[in-house]
Amino acid sequence: MQHKTQLALSFLLSQVLLLACADLECVPGFQQKAFYIEEPFQFTEDQPVLKLKFDDCKGNNKLTFEVSNPDFKVEYDGTLVALKNMSEAGRTLFVHAQSEHAEDLAEILIVDEKEKHGALKEILKIEDNLGFLRQKRAILSSPVLVPENQRGPFPKYIGKVVSRSVGEGVRFRLSGKGADEDPKGIFKINEITGDISVTQVLDREAAASYELEVEITDVNGKIIDGPVRLEVLVIDQNDNKPLFKDGPYVGHVMEGSPTGTTVMRITAVDGDDANTDNALIRYDILKQTPDKPSPNMFFIDPEKGDIVTVVSSALLDRETMETPQYELVIEAKDLGGHDVGLSGTATATIVIDDKNDHAPEFTKKEFLATVKEGITGVIVNLTIRDQDDPATGAWRAVYTIINGNAGQSFEIHTNPQNNEGMLSVVKPLDYEISAFHRLMIKVENEDPLVPDIVYGPSSTATVQITVEDVNEGPIFHPNPMRVTKLENIPIGSKVLTVNATDPDTLQHQTIRYSIYKDPAGWLEISPTNGTIITTAPLDRESAYVQNDTYTALFLAIDNGHPPATGTGTLYITLGDVNDNVPSLYPTLAKVCDDGKDLRIVVLGATDKDLPPNTDPFTFELSKQAGPEKMWRLATLNDTHAQIILLQNLQKANYNIPISVTDSGNPPLTNNTELKLQVCACRKSKMDCSATDALHISMTLIFLSLFSLLCKSFSVL
Repeated sequence: MQHKTQLALSFLLSQVLLLACADLECVPGFQQKAFYIEEPFQFTEDQPVLKLKFDDCKGNNKLTFEVSNPDFKVEYDGTLVALKNMSEAGRTLFVHAQSEHAEDLAEILIVDEKEKHGALKEILKIEDNLGFLRQKRAILSSPVLVPENQRGPFPKYIGKVVSRSVGEGVRFRLSGKGADEDPKGIFKINEITGDISVTQVLDREAAASYELEVEITDVNGKIIDGPVRLEVLVIDQNDNKPLFKDGPYVGHVMEGSPTGTTVMRITAVDGDDANTDNALIRYDILKQTPDKPSPNMFFIDPEKGDIVTVVSSALLDRETMETPQYELVIEAKDLGGHDVGLSGTATATIVIDDKNDHAPEFTKKEFLATVKEGITGVIVNLTIRDQDDPATGAWRAVYTIINGNAGQSFEIHTNPQNNEGMLSVVKPLDYEISAFHRLMIKVENEDPLVPDIVYGPSSTATVQITVEDVNEGPIFHPNPMRVTKLENIPIGSKVLTVNATDPDTLQHQTIRYSIYKDPAGWLEISPTNGTIITTAPLDRESAYVQNDTYTALFLAIDNGHPPATGTGTLYITLGDVNDNVPSLYPTLAKVCDDGKDLRIVVLGATDKDLPPNTDPFTFELSKQAGPEKMWRLATLNDTHAQIILLQNLQKANYNIPISVTDSGNPPLTNNTELKLQVCACRKSKMDCSATDALHISMTLIFLSLFSLLCKSFSVL
């Protein structure tokens, strides 16, 4: 079936070519430039594939053929044969023929069953592939195939345009990009013969094809025929090696993964024609470092670039490896990996990731610790072993106290630097209560263990803790101590008998007492029995009393070696007694001599005591001297009264005697004087300077008048 298909396709193509070229002269080169063959199951060594026909129109002297795939050759008669058995030969073959007088390229496309019908249609598109039109034209131009990277000298003949209009004065003209448009001058045409030449090396990766047009003109440049499209196809040469562009390449695989686990994909790119073997890349591993436990730990899919594990899961054990990281030198080679293909390399790093397949184990079953009573902080570090990766939760430890911590006196935390368990005392221990403690500690990992691994006996340990006795200071009961007393109780009055005990019950020590802080110096304590008495009156209004409370500190000292001290606080809440007379304010007032308002000043009273030893206050004006009363006092409320002027006064200073009495039991009275200055006032300005010279005391006036009266009576 394969050979019949090839023959049918070749026959159809040859008939089309004969019809198109029936009345034309011989054209040097391949008589058929494009072939389509159905891809066989396998190419067999020395079996003919198809037959090509090349004619240089001068006898084919010194004719040679070259095939782009070195696994094929062309016999002298044009028969294409395979040199070995193979199942895959790429998608395209190019055959280059060269004789003494001509050279040409033919293209062989290998298609599968689905592409076969499309291939036939492509063959029949004569006007596209070969440059002919269905009607006869004067110009015949077939596609020109030019290999890239040709060696000089240049210009180099690459093809020919044939015209039936050849005659005197007929000229060929070439136009388009690469001819008369940028990049200019790459292609030239002999205006007489129609020979086409290339003037420089071509690079397919820069331009894979050129679309040109051919016209026939007369000597004056008038177009006789055309334009006809001329396509120049640049044939790829293997001049680009595969490149790895996406590095660095780092893959991860979990230890214990089964054989065939995909680690990563690494791919390269090739700048050559993707439809040819020049860009057909195959991958291989050149080197593995380290090469243990097996020199072939990984395999790379030659076509896809997938890297997979090839060793058993037992060998993929991170903890037994020389290093958990492998370096692979990957080679990408074109021409399908053929020896003559170009190659590029890259390094792939594969990291064997850890899984929690090792339970942490204590380095010993029992740890010992010693701590002084009353001390807090870390007392012992518990050490463990774990073979998993220190950078993961499979290694990081979590400690738990599972027994012996009923009083919650201990805590354990993980040291993030070395994974040790730091056991701490968080509540001070008491030697007299318990001199020994025994804890059971469990260690686990942050990450769960894999299903087939469990925590064993080595994941638990005990800690024996010995508490050392120290001489502790006596303790007051209660502390602080509180008592309530009235202020001004008699000196020597008992305030309180304090009680302190020594927690070192096994040492049988005695306790002595002393004063530590007594800010006002009001107290005294018995060194032996702790009785506190007063040595001065307790004054609630003292500056040493805050919020009615006086604070003193006492010491209880045992006779240990060295002695230990305990501190007790005493709060004495002082009850108020009426021991403070009220005070009057203000004590000085100024008025104008022309004042019409008879209200002189408003007086107020305050008392340092507490109710009911304060207001309501009683205000009284003492007896006034002289024949006429000059003032009157009126009560406003419980704390204020008002002085009222009863007559006009001369500029002078006046002392008004006033008494203020509180509501205590018994009540206390304060007899005081209000100094009143009568000043000259002019234009809203008060001048009291004259009153200093005219100071008049009502008492002196009274005495003077009394003296005058007495003298008068004596005269009579």
